Amino acid sequence: MTLQLQVPSMVCSGCGDTVTKAIKNLDANATIAVDLDSKTVSVESTASGDALKQAIVATGHTVS
Repeated sequence: MTLQLQVPSMVCSGCGDTVTKAIKNLDANATIAVDLDSKTVSVESTASGDALKQAIVATGHTVS
């Protein structure tokens, strides 16, 4: 499943790395593309959308 998430709290590449690591901890085989300009994260994963959102929120970021 491919999911597009808005993460408005991402402001730098470090934020993108943090979000990427959180998703990889949930699903090591996930394919992740972070776009800081549009503040979006595209994720192709077998994990549920809710689980992915919770993993991002747990890092201190917001998902809208």
